[in-house]
Amino acid sequence: MGKSKKKTNAMRLLDEQGLDYDSHTYEVTDGKIDGVSVAHKVDRDPRIVYKTLVTQGTSQAVYVFVIPVAEALDLKKAALAAGEKKIEMLAVKDLLKWTGYIRGGCSPIGMKKLYPTFIANQANQLDTIVVSGGKIGVQIELTVNHLQALTEGKLADIVKG
Repeated sequence: MGKSKKKTNAMRLLDEQGLDYDSHTYEVTDGKIDGVSVAHKVDRDPRIVYKTLVTQGTSQAVYVFVIPVAEALDLKKAALAAGEKKIEMLAVKDLLKWTGYIRGGCSPIGMKKLYPTFIANQANQLDTIVVSGGKIGVQIELTVNHLQALTEGKLADIVKG
């Protein structure tokens, strides 16, 4: 854990807006970059560490969903939240093209475009939330309000269960 020396797009955006955040770095050489492993590596409860999932609707519009790392996105609920008939995960090979980020380092902050973003309802009960810093090995911890402000994110019921 520790402060990241090199700023990512997400960090630069937070800095430009004058928003407080903490950055946490973690070791990636073991190949364990799944969300639950990352939560343990940055010494945070997996319930406050969120993953960023990028989807595409029937209309071809792109949507971003931010959910706890140990949970799964409910595609039916996600489609309902986005006002789409159906939603599917964006192919990993298309992630960089659409977001500017790669799998394992996809931050909801600072994508190429501001896509409609939905944050799992559970986040509303948290003081801070941890999301990808925009690079594998970097996480950002910030308030849920700041995440919502930067992404224009809406709270929604989007988690399976």
